[in-house]
Formats: sequence, structure tokens, C-alpha cells
Amino acid sequence: MSVTLRDKFFGCICGAHIGSAMGAVVEGWMHERTEEVFGTLDKLVAYEHYNNGWVRAAGTTEDGIDRQKLMITAIMEKGGRITAEDLRKIWVRDINPLAPGGIAEPFEGELLKISKSKIPARDIGRYCDYNNLVSFARSCHPIGMINAGDIQAAIEDAMEVGQIYHYTNSRALRWACVTSVGIAAAMLPDATVESVLKAIFDNLDERVAFGGADEVHRDYAGMYIVDELKRALDVTKDCEDFRELRAKLDTLYYGVGMPYAMAFANEIVTKGVCVFRMCGGDVKKALITAVNLGRDTDCAAAVAGGLAGALGGSGSVPTEWIEQVDQATAEHRFTNSKRTLRGNADGLYGAFQNKLASYRRYAAQMDIE
Repeated sequence: MSVTLRDKFFGCICGAHIGSAMGAVVEGWMHERTEEVFGTLDKLVAYEHYNNGWVRAAGTTEDGIDRQKLMITAIMEKGGRITAEDLRKIWVRDINPLAPGGIAEPFEGELLKISKSKIPARDIGRYCDYNNLVSFARSCHPIGMINAGDIQAAIEDAMEVGQIYHYTNSRALRWACVTSVGIAAAMLPDATVESVLKAIFDNLDERVAFGGADEVHRDYAGMYIVDELKRALDVTKDCEDFRELRAKLDTLYYGVGMPYAMAFANEIVTKGVCVFRMCGGDVKKALITAVNLGRDTDCAAAVAGGLAGALGGSGSVPTEWIEQVDQATAEHRFTNSKRTLRGNADGLYGAFQNKLASYRRYAAQMDIE
């Protein structure tokens, strides 16, 4: 049975938001602790972050989804693709000043202050102290969605809009391109897991893309993006469940002892792609797999769930999970938007249809021969 584009949009949003809410409960835990406490975490649970006394209702999303909501608002209001300046306007208008330390990471408060100055939006990310984090790569799903099927536009917009979080041409932006390209490719009518991976490999090899290969384009281990992805996919190729998968991934990613040690973009996006390859378009299976991996579980689930939903739609998502996230959003203290999951997805879908209509008008106007 084919999946409609509208349902792919809804599936992508459900995967990202529900995955973030479910994974936030055990964010930063090693998987041994998750297993000891939950056995298998397969439901939405109340939790607390930042030790601020706010026990968040089960289904409450976290900082990465609030970043995503700002992008969604900007795209909805513009009715199409956005720039870093478009996103900055929404930041200044919509971010709750109490959000940093309440729902957002503390360093985002400093970026918000800078965004209210006259410096270009593309320069804001230069002032982030943590530039290789997954901040944008785990939340840039709307960039892939507004560019559904258009791989090059997904790359261009990720590299443009992401500069509000990261410095120009940074590793973090390149890893965000993996997320945005994967989602854009998964939105194609005949997409498969294999076609999505091929789109990533064909378009994001730094020996060809991003102006050619040099040492700057390698990460700390001397690897290019596609090489790191292929290494992990090869290591995990025979895995059939999350316990096998996390054991293999633990041999590749185990950094500790530094700020945000578990939240670097290369680790999280790679894990998300591996989960997607194992689970395909089954959002429920992808989320349960990702949140039981240990380490930065909410971000890994957002990437994996978004990719799965973009491919398979929302059919595998339990209705009670959708209802629980919507209810928690309605009660959210600090979020910049209380739109429902459907409201976010249909807002983006409407913007995409508006973009297509503008392209059709342009083509009709110029096709005069």
C-alpha cells in the first residue's frame, strides 16, 4: 500500500517529536542503566531535566524539538524555503526568555541575545562554544521536508539555515545535511531504505561535494562523512534487534569526560541512520530501538524516527503516543509553540504545496516558446 506525501510529513513529525519525548527520559544514561530500570523502554514516561524541579509530563518534548518548532513556524509563515535571517526573526519573536535552562540548553540563551543584535544571522553560530554538536542535525527535519524530493535544495538550505547554530562550513552542518537529504529522499514516492542511503552517499561524499576534499573535511579520526556512515553500517549489517545493534555501536562510540561528550553530530546521525537501515519505515520499532541504545537517546530517536516516518508514514505510530505528546505539549511551560503533531505536519505540507504552486506559476510564465 502506497503512503501519501501528506502522511509522510505526519510520520516524520511524529517520529521526531515522539522519539524526543521518549528518549529524553534516559538521555545521558548508559544502556545498562536503562535495562536495569525499564528492561525495555517502550512507552512515554515522565522525567526531569536540568534539576530545576519541573517534572515533565509523559510525552513532553525537549530542546531539540523546540528548535525544530521555530523552523516549522518560519517555513509556515513564509510559505516555502527559509534562510537564516527568516529563522532569526522567529527566534527573536517566539523564544520564551525563560527557555534556556528550562527547555533549551543554557548556551542557547547566549545565542538568543546575539540574535537580537544587528550582526548577520549567518554569523550567530560562530559564537557557539559547542560547534560540533548535534543541535541542528537532530532538529533540521523541516529543511528536508520543505525540500521533499529535491536533494540539492535540501543541502543548500541545511548549510544556510544551520549557520544560526554552527559556524560556516562546519562538520556539524555537513552532518545535518545527512538528516535533511535522507528525509528529502525518503519523501519520494518510490523511496526505499536503499534509495535513501544511496542519495546520502551519492550527494554527500566530501571528495566531491562541499568544494572538494582536504584535511579540513575530515573528522578527528581522519574519516569523511560517508566513510564513517559506511563503517557503522557495515559493522551493524547483521543486527536484528537493539541489543545487538547497541553492542556493535558501543565499539565505535564511547566518548566521555567532556561537555556534551555524547552529543556530537557524527555519532548521533550515524546511529540514527543505522537504526533506520535496520527498522525501515516502521516508526515504532525505530523509536524503541533508538531509545534503548544508551547515551544521547532523544537525539538518536529524533533522527531515526524522522527518517522512518518520512519513508513509511504514520501507520506504525500508536495513536496513544500521538495523543499523549499532544496533551503534554498543551501543558508545556516553556515551548515556543503548542501546535499539535498534526498541526506541525500539515503546516509544513501546506508550505510545500505553496512552494510547488509557485514553481508551476513560474514555469508557466517562462514557457513561452
